Amino acid sequence: MRSVHVDDYNVELREDGAFLGDRANKKAFQAILDRWRQKLGDADPLRDVSTQKLYKQKRELEKILLHGDPVAAGVLIGAIEEFSHSLTEVVERFLQLPAWRDTRRIVIGGGFREGRIGELVVGRTAVLLRREGKPVELLPIRHHPDAAGLLGSIELAPDWARSGFDSILAADIGGTNIRTGIVELGSRPGSAEIWKSERWRHADDAPERDEAVEALIAMLRELVGVAQAEKFRLAPFIGIACPGIIRSDGTIARGAQNLPGDWESADFNLPARVVRAIPRIHGEDARVIMHNDAVVQGLSEACFMRDVAQWGILTVGTGLGNAHFTNRGREAQSNGRPV
Repeated sequence: MRSVHVDDYNVELREDGAFLGDRANKKAFQAILDRWRQKLGDADPLRDVSTQKLYKQKRELEKILLHGDPVAAGVLIGAIEEFSHSLTEVVERFLQLPAWRDTRRIVIGGGFREGRIGELVVGRTAVLLRREGKPVELLPIRHHPDAAGLLGSIELAPDWARSGFDSILAADIGGTNIRTGIVELGSRPGSAEIWKSERWRHADDAPERDEAVEALIAMLRELVGVAQAEKFRLAPFIGIACPGIIRSDGTIARGAQNLPGDWESADFNLPARVVRAIPRIHGEDARVIMHNDAVVQGLSEACFMRDVAQWGILTVGTGLGNAHFTNRGREAQSNGRPV
């Protein structure tokens, strides 16, 4: 990657035999909210709605915070406060890692950040870290997480794919959804936009792995056709964001357990499958590059991070994704050595 070096990603911190990230993901927040509601018993003003269903109604939760029953709002505020303390502890543990020690900014992405409650957690966690004297800035990711997972593929693209073309193809594979999109490169740093995107909620269909791959390929092919019809100068490049540790040959070492089927098999190579299915784009040989989904989501912020040497991302969703970066061309230290 031209502008950053990926120092570390998909770190699996453990404490007392459990993954530390399990304290700061979507399920953890739901469990905290559920505990606060149970303390109220029959006095819970939302007792007729399950916590899981309530969590999915994020806009309704935001209305409760602003204009709803004061007790219900108090329950939400209590859950936000408790979860913020958990996230603070997780951030502090990451800052103890060698690659993260000199981090000056961390962006929070993932589906949890999408709503106002996620933003409040980010803000409260930032205050708690400041109170503890941690010299790190915590910010919600700039773009919508769905868009960030596609926009970050620009940083995966080689130089030739970013010159002479006006757009690239991108895909973001998650445990619930698969998204594909045409990313307009823009004329200046930070001006890229999603021109067209498609989403398939595969979790509703419970496909086998190969069915999911064929659906992904069909979505990409459709976008190639749309780009051709609209006279886009689409680069013969596809960037893919995918959970897990991605080996240099495109296979997945571990961390893809939430995807449908066995994506960690030694004989399964998604980039190779995509190239075989889409060997050429607008008459030119196609190239596919895949990286970890937290890395790619973080890369969507790269052009806005030039004022700091080292920065990271935590994606709060089904799990807790993470990645750390050092900007190239900066006088910085990574793991104790100059970059």
